[in-house]
Amino acid sequence: MNSNASSSSSSSSSARRRALVLGGGGSTGNAWLIGVVAGLHDAGLDVTDAELTIGTSAGSTAAAQLVGAGPAELYLAALTPISPPPHRRPAHAEHGAARNASVHDHLERMHRIIDASADAGDLRRRIGSAALELPASSDDVRQAQWRATVAARLPEPDWPERAVLVTAIDAESGAPVVFDRGSGVELVDAVAASCSSGFAYTIGDRRYLDGGFRSNAENADLAAESDRVLVLSPFSGRSLTPIEWGTHLSTQLDELRAGGSLVETIFPESAAEHLFGANAMDLSLRPAAARAGYEQGVALAGRLTGFWG
Repeated sequence: MNSNASSSSSSSSSARRRALVLGGGGSTGNAWLIGVVAGLHDAGLDVTDAELTIGTSAGSTAAAQLVGAGPAELYLAALTPISPPPHRRPAHAEHGAARNASVHDHLERMHRIIDASADAGDLRRRIGSAALELPASSDDVRQAQWRATVAARLPEPDWPERAVLVTAIDAESGAPVVFDRGSGVELVDAVAASCSSGFAYTIGDRRYLDGGFRSNAENADLAAESDRVLVLSPFSGRSLTPIEWGTHLSTQLDELRAGGSLVETIFPESAAEHLFGANAMDLSLRPAAARAGYEQGVALAGRLTGFWG
């Protein structure tokens, strides 16, 4: 199904463990994720009761928000336009041009690094090395500002009792990292690391980068052995890396299904795709992204109720 939702079947019919996968997608992606979950909830399907929640980048923020506040409250907040902090706010007339140039530069840099990489592990090491050279990666003031920004987004500072996984990579080794309540890392730090795509975020004596570099923007592979897996992907599973590297969402979903999991995915409708991608960090588009997600959630709730069990 595409609504963009797709499904698969498996011999497993029980719902012993349900996993909710919240993919990365920038600021608009976060708003869309909240909107989808709120729409499902208002239409009678509560997916926040998942036994396992996996959050990557903007999805890690959404995961931490959803364990600390209700979907309706978070959706209302996503409908409220917000402005970037003053130190990141260009002149109004130059705002769009500056943002587009930044996104273009980032994509060009990513393409260069991918082209030079032999595989996913090599890519992670190269991205980490490049990030460590950025001044912000060793700037204590910038680090503290970023932590405060992330902390302000979270309704509760503590990890929940139920399983929540937050993804990142080690900037120095390139190794994949998964934080949880037993990792000895505070929730705000785990989310700050998972969302840190522009510079390396320091926790203790290690530095970390965005979880989207671990294995695409969703990291759905972490839901292995779950009976039911619901994947929300603001970027619709797209990837810049070669499919033969095995990190694409489609590959991860094939592996989940081969392992016996029932899988559903929800992607933004085509009419809303302009809200993501190059516009993912446009804070002014968050309300529209949240509404688009909400409408999808309401529309899909009936079809997903039986699946979620």
